[in-house]
Amino acid sequence: MTDPGGRRSAVVRPRRPADLDACVAALALVHEHSGYPVDWPERPAAWLTPAALLAGWTAELDGRVVGHVALCAAEEGDPAAALWNERPGRPAPAVVSRLFVSPAARGHGIGAALLERAVEGARSRGMHPVLDVVAADPAAAFYERLGWHGLGAVVQQWGPARSVLLNCYAAPPPDRPAAN
Repeated sequence: MTDPGGRRSAVVRPRRPADLDACVAALALVHEHSGYPVDWPERPAAWLTPAALLAGWTAELDGRVVGHVALCAAEEGDPAAALWNERPGRPAPAVVSRLFVSPAARGHGIGAALLERAVEGARSRGMHPVLDVVAADPAAAFYERLGWHGLGAVVQQWGPARSVLLNCYAAPPPDRPAAN
């Protein structure tokens, strides 16, 4: 399937348990190419299915799983959710996480499509999507290009001897469409 610009288009759908092996394979390619996640998880399939998971989606291109995103309930220690909650009267946050697209599948709008699906999933639950990204990760420009706004930066301890700077973002308000 191609879009009006002649690019192949991806299908974004709810993630099924049978997708996990393909998601782990795509994640391994992303880790090798882009360094995400920063630390390779001991159990990658479990990492893709955190306890707070509300929903997950995969993207397929030419019948192959090439991307993934998860939507999670906010938990204690989620920096973007904490910054979002600093102002009263806001809807509860939902945390967008585990977003990745296989390097060979980039340039087809798959990341934006996955992110849009997660935003829709959060809003359908009456929640507002937030996320954090390692400050050194170039993905921050992707979120900003799509209209996400910065909530602030937080230093988080990742183990006993490592601090990491995270930039936290919130999705544009529902009455303001995201940029393309």
